[in-house]
Amino acid sequence: MTDDESFAALLGEFEQKHKTDPTMDAPKVGDKVHGRIVSIGEDQAFVDLGGKSEGIIELDVLKDADGNLEAKEGETVEAVVTSIDGSTGTIILGSRQPRTVHGSAELEQAFHNRLPVEGQVTGVIKGGVEVQIAGVRAFCPVSQLDIRYVEEPEGYVGQKLAFRITKFEGGKHVNLVVSRRVLLEEEQQELAEETRAVLEEGAVLQGTVTSLKEFGAFVDIGGIQGMIHVSELGFGRVKHPSEVLTPGQQVEVAVLRIEKTDDPRHPEKIALSIRALADDPWMEVERLFPVGTTVPGKISRLQPFGAFVELTAGVEGLVHISEMGVERRIGHPREVVSEGSDVEARVLSIDREKRRIGLSLDTTRSVTDGAGLEGGRNYTDSPGSFGTLGDLLRESMDKQK
Repeated sequence: MTDDESFAALLGEFEQKHKTDPTMDAPKVGDKVHGRIVSIGEDQAFVDLGGKSEGIIELDVLKDADGNLEAKEGETVEAVVTSIDGSTGTIILGSRQPRTVHGSAELEQAFHNRLPVEGQVTGVIKGGVEVQIAGVRAFCPVSQLDIRYVEEPEGYVGQKLAFRITKFEGGKHVNLVVSRRVLLEEEQQELAEETRAVLEEGAVLQGTVTSLKEFGAFVDIGGIQGMIHVSELGFGRVKHPSEVLTPGQQVEVAVLRIEKTDDPRHPEKIALSIRALADDPWMEVERLFPVGTTVPGKISRLQPFGAFVELTAGVEGLVHISEMGVERRIGHPREVVSEGSDVEARVLSIDREKRRIGLSLDTTRSVTDGAGLEGGRNYTDSPGSFGTLGDLLRESMDKQK
């Protein structure tokens, strides 16, 4: 084989190996791309983007906060197409972080290429805030300052944030309108795609509490909103989510249900739970509250047939109206106790499977295991149940003896 034939064969092999897929679209400005670093120079690195596409990225983009180069030849990097050289077709790559621009020419380029720019909020004006970008005064409507409506934009003054230029008018006095919201929504959409890839019933995810309502708490689990119903906040009785959660708090949640919807903006309803990840306190009740012992508790609620006593978070016992520890007959437990009051109660019976504990406020009585089980009252006993009548009959029979 001659040298010419050998070269032609190698060239053909190279072209075949790097043949561009005709179905693959060339990267456009603003696209997120992945590529392999093929060489690193003094100021730039060359990145193979696949096919016949090659990009150039500044080394500053690949350095950490201390100025150390984090990338090596052969490693894969993720970048954004910031521009394309019109004469050579070279793809210029950059970070998703906002750029520091200089002058109206770079502002106009950032506008046309939809690239994020860094700006500092300098004041609050009618309808929005003033932002300084490359020495140019820009306007950001309050509706574009965040994904959710901002009631107090004053809190953003002095902050350096990323914006996208949504309106550019050049000339002697450059006119800019910017938005932070569009960048946040794009980030949220990307996060949502990643979350949906692992989203399934039973999955355990990290989330951030975004808002509290009387019926539950809304949690961002990665670009997607889910809700924890108030009954799923824990085993203990919770009247309002603010008792256990605050907006901005990081929480670990389990996915209970996923329901599809017809709303394209919110294609699913996700039910979450904190309770599902906690240890069930009822598994330890027999050890913590043995039958016959006297235990402290707090009256949690009153019913005509008795009073419920919270012994620990998620565990309640019932003091039947006949076990109020008084010598007279009463018509309602409120005659003896009140909600929120601390009491000492004797454990009469435990039924862990039915989650029932029978209690008595008469702590002087002696209780054996058998007597305790017999003395336990059913939670569904009505005010006119045979429990109290039975006590009266026994007293009458004792007198006859």
